[in-house]
Parts: sequence; structure tokens; C-alpha cells
Amino acid sequence: MPEVIFPLDSTKPFTEQKLTGHNRWHPDIPPVATLKRGESYRIDCREWFDGAIVNDDSADDIRDAPLNKVHALSGPFRIEGAEPGDLLIVDILDVGPIPQEEGPLAGQGWGYTGIFAQKNGGSFLVDQFPDAYKAVWDFRGGECTSRHIPGVKFTGMVHPGLMGTAPSAELLRKWNKREEDLIATDPQRVPPLALPPEPDSAILGSLSGAEFDRVAGEAARTAPPRENGGNQDIKNFTKGSRVFYPVYVSGGHLSVGDLHFSQGDGEITFCGGIEMSGFIDIHVDVIKGGMEAYGVTENAIFMPGRNGPVYSEWLAFSGTSVTLEGEQRYLDSQLAYQRAILHAIDYLAKFGWSKEQAYLLLGAAPIEGRFSGVVDIPNSCATVYLPTEIFDVDIRPSAGGPAQVDPGMGAPRSMNPA
Repeated sequence: MPEVIFPLDSTKPFTEQKLTGHNRWHPDIPPVATLKRGESYRIDCREWFDGAIVNDDSADDIRDAPLNKVHALSGPFRIEGAEPGDLLIVDILDVGPIPQEEGPLAGQGWGYTGIFAQKNGGSFLVDQFPDAYKAVWDFRGGECTSRHIPGVKFTGMVHPGLMGTAPSAELLRKWNKREEDLIATDPQRVPPLALPPEPDSAILGSLSGAEFDRVAGEAARTAPPRENGGNQDIKNFTKGSRVFYPVYVSGGHLSVGDLHFSQGDGEITFCGGIEMSGFIDIHVDVIKGGMEAYGVTENAIFMPGRNGPVYSEWLAFSGTSVTLEGEQRYLDSQLAYQRAILHAIDYLAKFGWSKEQAYLLLGAAPIEGRFSGVVDIPNSCATVYLPTEIFDVDIRPSAGGPAQVDPGMGAPRSMNPA
């Protein structure tokens, strides 16, 4: 096993560990350790809410989830020899739940998926699903099932939802300015258009005093993906993947977290993957001058691994850029994907699952989302592919009509919803 460079004790909060990680992006957050080029390391990662979500039959914890605390990131790690303009190579050697542990922390044999309430982050389908819901998933080997969504079982597609390098001071200013400008277009919107710097609940490694206060007031939130990679939620970052990150500061300052046991394309419920604590084994190296040499200056590129689940039969749903009210939009691919997802939800509801159960399933299972046509004005076409093998019943259309499943207790909904 590689050296454990960032250990975590499951019984202690994230801020009481041997090493303190962070939950904001800033170039002045001190690195916790140095990784040598050409070497491999194990990094423990905490579930993104640091244990705030529990294994029960209520969604009140999803409704009240402390968004200011996310994400609990391991790092930053200084990469020996990395300088601005280089490309950082990260090979994902292995990734999984907390080994050999069972207990109350997500990752100890279980994980969760949540639909976020409109007043606390919202989701991809926030207008149709404004309240909070939750599904708990139990892991058995590489597969998972849920008491909240009976009738399905699938193989996990384990991956880190978030990994990236630190921004330079110049890049950080650019992020904050453009997101402030966006917020100013509709400052009262719920959920907000973007998340500005927020000192409340900031975790900044070993910083303290006046320096902590300065950085907390400037640091960017970790929720969106940006030029440094970050919270991209790409489900294909599985074991065997190689990722190339731009380096903006001396040492690169790599961070990682937000592990998922599985996820559908888009992480459509916002808390859409099966969230968990766990570990990731990585190997690091550097391509000197790689950003200019390959034109990779404001994005990460990657080579997906070959270790995801293998499904061969699919049922696919399409959507176009027309609103539910019948308004035509011009090549709106996001709207088209929303419509494809809604069509899949309506279809699955015919088999007995609630629409909330269907939505949670599509966020957690390894569905495939695709932009299938983006040039034929005025309609974009998006598609979502469901692996039919994950269902206990045959979900393909037939003359016999939809088979009926027992939906069980259903997906817990928060009390006193939004």
C-alpha cells in the first residue's frame, strides 16, 4: 500500500485531525505535505459535509445541510518541482470507501444521495422538486442497494467528485469578479446565481489570526468547477484514470475530496452522487512547460480509466429545448437535458416508483447523459441512457404494460419543507 500522506480518523471531525485540510480555494493556504514526482501516495478523504448527513429515514439533514462548510478537502499538497506553466499528471491508482470499517460516517459501508431544497442550493430540476429528499445506499462489495429505492441494484462507479490545483492570485481575482458580476444581475434569486467568498465556516489549513481573516474574505468557494478543475463531478474519474491539471502556483497545491461511490452524468440532484468518505491512491508527475506546449491553459484534460461498471443494454430518453409551458428556446442544451431527465422520471413512475425515487436513482446510478444534437435550429436534442440491467423488473416497453414494483417506504422527505 502507498504511504498514507493524509490520514483521517473516522471518529473525529475534520478540523480535529492530525492534519487540517481546507474548504476554500486560495493560493496562500499552506500545503500540508510535499509529494515527490514519480511517487505514489494514499490520501484519506472526508465526506463533503464532514458527517452532517446521517443514516436514517429523514431528509431534515439534507434540508438543513451546512453549505458553508463544503467541501472538506484533503490537501493542499505541494508537488516537488511543479511551477506555473507546467502540467500536473495525476494517476488514480485506486479509490474506494473507508476500508474495513462500519459505522455512522458515510463511507463506513454506506453512502447517501440527496435532492437539495430550493432554499438551500436547489437542484437541476429545482422547479419540479423544490423540497429536500434523501436515499441511503448500502454497499456490498462493488454493488449497492437502497431501502429507500427498492427494486434496483447496480455496480458503483467510484470516483473523486473534486480534484484540482490552487489558483494564482490573479486567477482568483478573475473568478471573484466574474461571479460577483453574475450575482449582481439578480441578487435576490433563490437559489443564488453564484456563491461569493464566505468567511463563515471557512477551513484554511494551518492559517490563523489576521492572515486567516484576510484569506477567508478572498477565498473562492469550492462548489463550482473552474479552470483549475475543482468540483467537476466527472463520474469517469475512476481507478486507472490519468488527469492533467494546469499549474498556477509554485508547487501546484493539489487538493482532492468529495468521493462518490457512484453517480449519473450531471450529478443532477446537486447532492447527486452517492456521497461517502474513503481513500484515493494517486501517483504524481509533472510535464514541464506543458500548459503552453499542449494549449491546456484553462482546463483539465483526462484519460478515463477502464474500471467502471460494464452495462450493455440501455433504454434512452430524449429531450428538446422546449419548456414545460411550450415556449421554444434556441439551442438550449441544458433545457433539453432537463426535459430528457423529466421524461425518464415520468416513465419510471409508471412502474410504481415515486417521481422522487426516480429522480434520486437517476442522480446516483451510472446513467449516461449526452448532447446528441446541438446544431439543428431551434432545438437542441439531449439524451439520457438508463442501463436496463440495474432493475429487478423489465423496464422495456411491451404489450403487457409496465410491471409494478413495491416502492417500499419511499424516499424520505424533510419535515416543514421549503
